[in-house]
Amino acid sequence: MLIYEGGIISMNTNPINPAACFVLEITMLVAFACRWYYLTENWERYLLVLAFPAIAAALWGVFRIQNDPKPEPVEIQGILRLLLEFVLLGVAVWALYGLGYENTGLIIAIVVVIH
Repeated sequence: MLIYEGGIISMNTNPINPAACFVLEITMLVAFACRWYYLTENWERYLLVLAFPAIAAALWGVFRIQNDPKPEPVEIQGILRLLLEFVLLGVAVWALYGLGYENTGLIIAIVVVIH
């Protein structure tokens, strides 16, 4: 739901937006961990289960836009942040499809597009 404020449509003031972001972020990290766990069958799976979600979380948390409510360790342009989010969440959707959770992947993809 978008909120109209004096000619500007704002998503930051909508209470649903942070909840949707949180669900997307957690789903992304769980999908990455599960996908890498089932992709390999040797000891490397444990390294990948820890490393890949940690790298994704670090990228998500470090690169922020200028007027983000949280402090930005590395400030990037809004379009680059949007591209980063689409790439990470797109890989999460791919991971869900690869795990056989096509419906969940489709729901996440729809939420990403709406968000």
